[in-house]
Amino acid sequence: MNIVLAELVSPNVNLRAILPETMVAVTGVIVMLYDCFAPRQRNVTGAISLIGLAAAAFFLGMMWMDGSGIPTYSWNGMIAHDNLRLSFSFVFLIVSAMTILISTIWVEREDVPSGEYHALLLFATFGMMFMAAGNDLVIIFLGLETLSIATYVMAGLRRTDLKSNESAMKYFILGSLASAFLLYGMALIYGATGATNIPEIASKIAQPNFPALLLVGGAMLIVGFGFKIAAVPFHVWTPDVYEGAPSPITGFMAAGPKAAAFASFLRVFLLGFPVLAGVQAAGYLHDTWVTALSLIAIATMTLGNVGAIMQNNVKRMLAYSSIAHAGYALVGFVGAGMAQTPTARDEAIASVAFYMLTYAITNLGAFAIITLLGQKNDRRTDFEDFNGIGFKSPALSFTLSLFMLSLLGLPLTAGFIGKVLVFRPALEAGDRLLTIVVVAAVVNTAISAYYYLRLIVVMFFRERTTAWAEPRLSTPFAAVLLIAVLGVFYLGIFGDRVIQRFSQPAVRVGAQLH
Repeated sequence: MNIVLAELVSPNVNLRAILPETMVAVTGVIVMLYDCFAPRQRNVTGAISLIGLAAAAFFLGMMWMDGSGIPTYSWNGMIAHDNLRLSFSFVFLIVSAMTILISTIWVEREDVPSGEYHALLLFATFGMMFMAAGNDLVIIFLGLETLSIATYVMAGLRRTDLKSNESAMKYFILGSLASAFLLYGMALIYGATGATNIPEIASKIAQPNFPALLLVGGAMLIVGFGFKIAAVPFHVWTPDVYEGAPSPITGFMAAGPKAAAFASFLRVFLLGFPVLAGVQAAGYLHDTWVTALSLIAIATMTLGNVGAIMQNNVKRMLAYSSIAHAGYALVGFVGAGMAQTPTARDEAIASVAFYMLTYAITNLGAFAIITLLGQKNDRRTDFEDFNGIGFKSPALSFTLSLFMLSLLGLPLTAGFIGKVLVFRPALEAGDRLLTIVVVAAVVNTAISAYYYLRLIVVMFFRERTTAWAEPRLSTPFAAVLLIAVLGVFYLGIFGDRVIQRFSQPAVRVGAQLH
C-alpha cells in the first residue's frame, strides 16, 4: 500500500495528501450514478456512503500514523498536513456517518430521494474536509462553498413542507450574504499583503507598517466565519433554519458545518495573524481580533442561553443551545490566541477540536431521538409532546436525558471534560479580559441548566394527556444511539487519550513549502 501511495507523490502534485477527501468525493459520484440506475434501492446508497466514509477514515488514519509530528504542505503550499486538519477531519467523518445512520428512518418515513440525499451529504463532507485542510484562502473558500451549496439543498429537501422551504430560502439568502463578506475580506487581505497563502500572510504582516486595509479585511472575515459558527450578532438565521430543516439535517448542520468553520477560523486567525514578538503593528492587529472575539464570545453565550430559556419547541431550544456552545468554543479560541508558546497554542487548538467532537456526538444523539419521536414532518417537537414519556419509553427517555446532561456539562460526561479543556487555555493566559470571559462562561453554564433540566422534568414529571405509540427502533438507529452513549462516557472518562492525539504540533508559521 505504501508503495502505491508513494507513486502518487510529486513535488507539487501530492495525491496522497488529498486521498481522504478524494475518497469522499468519489463515493458521492458513485452514489449519484447508482441512484440513476437503481433509484428504488434506498438502503444501498446509505451503505455505499458508509463504506466510502470508512475508507476515507482508513486513509486519514494512515496519514496520522505515518506523520512524524512535523507539519508539511503540498500542492504549492495550499494543502496542510497537520493535526489541526486530521483531528477536525475525523470529527467530520464521524458526524457524517452518524447522520447517515440517523437518517435511515427519516428517509423511509418522509419518502426522500435517498441517492440525492446521500450524495449531497457526501459532497458537504468533502467541503468540510477541504476547509480544514486548506492552507490558502482560496482553498478554504472553495471548501466553504461546496459545503454551503449542498447544505442549502438538504435544508429544503422536504419539498412539500413549507417550513422546510422557508428554512432553505433563509439559509441560502443569509448564507450567500455571509459568503460575500468572507470573499470580500479575503480580497482585501490579498490586496494588503499580496498573498492568499496563510503562512505568507503571516510573514507579510510581520513588517512594521502593514496597510490598514488588513484590519478591514480581518473584520469581514470575522463576519463571514461568525455566520457559519452562529456567533452573535450573526446568529439570527439559526433558530428558524434549525426548526424548519428536517431533524437529521438540523443535527448535521449544528455539528459538521460549525466544526468546519471553526477549523478554518482557527487556521486563518491563529496562524495567519499570530502573536509576533517585537512587532508593534502585528501585535496591535492580534490584540484587536482577540478582544473582538472575546466580546463576541460573551454575547454569544449569554444570548444563546437566555434565548433557549424562552423556547417551547425542542428544536428551537437546541438551536439556541448551539449558539451558546459556539460561544464556549470561542473561549478556547481566544485562549489559543493569547497562548505564550507554540505548544500552549497547539493544546488550545486541540481543546477546541475535542470540544467540537464532544458536542457533535452528544448533539447528534439528541437529534436522533427527536427524529424518532417527531414523526413525519417533525410534527411533535414541542416540549408538551414529550410530556410523560419517561415511563412510556424509558430507554429513549433516559438516553435523551443523558445527552441533555452532557450538553449541560455534568461530570463524567463528554460535555464536562470538553468545557474544562476549552476554559483552561483562557485562564492560563493570565489576561484580565479572558478571565472575565471564563467567568461569563461558567455563569452561562449554570443558566443553561434550566432549559436542559426542563426537558428531563417534562419527560418524567408531567402527565401525558394524549395517546402514546411506541416508535419502531431499527438496527441502524439503535447502533447510532449506542455509539453516542458510549462516546459520551468514553470521552468523559478517557478523554485524555483523545486530546493527547489531537494536541500534536500544528502548523508552524514560516514552515518550508514544498
